[in-house]
Amino acid sequence: MIRLKRAYDGPERSDGYRVLVDRLWPRGVKKEALALDLWAKDLAPSPGLRRWFGHDPARFREFARRYHAELGTGPAQALLAELGRRAAHRTVTLVYGARDREHNGAVVLRDLIAEGPGEHAR
Repeated sequence: MIRLKRAYDGPERSDGYRVLVDRLWPRGVKKEALALDLWAKDLAPSPGLRRWFGHDPARFREFARRYHAELGTGPAQALLAELGRRAAHRTVTLVYGARDREHNGAVVLRDLIAEGPGEHAR
């Protein structure tokens, strides 16, 4: 099971394995408050893509397409596979800082992980 949770919402036992999927640390949040198991900076969108998207819902579909392409290379593949294996056996919570709960990188990651192995390299 894969869950999404804002960094500003407190951790819960039911969160399971907690992974921060942003390249930047969430403003005003102390390290201890996030109770993370992993900070997966390599899964975050590149700075250029993040700036281009600007959390504009009208750009989300194109953002997701470009983000998929970025995730198809480098260390992201191994991290996605690892999170997929973990999610098959326990809850994995992707923690993110964006205000918009429907249009952010964690949504794209959740969908990619849920698709399973081999789908990440589209």
